[in-house]
Amino acid sequence: MTLDELHQIKQWHVGHRSTHPVETHLWDMMLMLWVAGWIGWLPTLAFDALWTAPLCLVAICAPDLYTAWRASAHRRHRLRCDWLCAAQRRSLPRGPDVRR
Repeated sequence: MTLDELHQIKQWHVGHRSTHPVETHLWDMMLMLWVAGWIGWLPTLAFDALWTAPLCLVAICAPDLYTAWRASAHRRHRLRCDWLCAAQRRSLPRGPDVRR
């Protein structure tokens, strides 16, 4: 998942915070795990604690895993997921910056 996709999903959650508070908190937790996974590599390597490497890898993949799980549940009509459209939206390429 790209940073742009993470940002678009976060923006959807910020815009719908009052109507979807649980989903907002769950997405914040996924972002927290993602950041913790990236930060966790430094102590893993510095202290030669390679047993934590799989934990860091799972934490880094948390947003992708969560999004895939939610999309699967949405397709099976088990769980409604309104923010999937934000995950699939791509930002439009910007043209050259023309100033007069």
